[in-house]
Amino acid sequence: MSGSNAEAVSTLRRYLQQRLDTGEKMALRVRTQPGAVAKTEPAASVTTSPAAIPQQHRAEIPQDDSLARIAAEVRACTACRLHATRTNAVPGVGPDGAALLFVGEGPGADEDAKGEPFVGRAGQLLTKIIESVQMKREDVFITNIVKCRPPGNRDPEPDEIAACRPFLERQVRLLQPRVICTLGRHAASTLLGKQESMARLRTERHTYAEIPVFPTYHPAALLRNPQWKRPVWEDIQKVRRACDGAD
Repeated sequence: MSGSNAEAVSTLRRYLQQRLDTGEKMALRVRTQPGAVAKTEPAASVTTSPAAIPQQHRAEIPQDDSLARIAAEVRACTACRLHATRTNAVPGVGPDGAALLFVGEGPGADEDAKGEPFVGRAGQLLTKIIESVQMKREDVFITNIVKCRPPGNRDPEPDEIAACRPFLERQVRLLQPRVICTLGRHAASTLLGKQESMARLRTERHTYAEIPVFPTYHPAALLRNPQWKRPVWEDIQKVRRACDGAD
């Protein structure tokens, strides 16, 4: 390869890496035949995940990463203002090999006090929902979009979500669950990058990192709106079938 061609290939590779670093996915073939200028052939369509992490909040994935390491980092995290008002950070609970991942919005008062997700009244209802399809709570992984309680149980702010997002990304990469079930509109909207109603979200097909996602109502919402129990029952049956590979 001549010096000019080698320089062109090097420049091209740097350019492609920059594009990949911004979350853009592309299928490419680089031809480096002797005496020929390198060419790229993009795939028929180039897609960018709507829920990609902002570059400034991306975290390097340690080679020896683990759920225990993430939990320790969450408990020591001071990346956003929520750390100043928390009692305990709430990394998440569940086994390494969990096939089902539940993702809520954020911890409440009971979770903040204990350092575990979904341990209050809503958590007790979630346990019943899981058991209604012959599954056990201890066999699933449960976490939230943000790992510290927002004061007064307010909605998390965008910068708080962005600062905490890499922890969830790492948990998903490590778990590689068969199915993700989001609890509440805010969790679904954040994970999927879609600002839609829960009625619409739960009737569409979604994937995140090529994993099927099933949005449903938050258990706390069911305590206030019992009429939503039927839709949740329908949703959790879909989740169970997907976990069994039947949907």
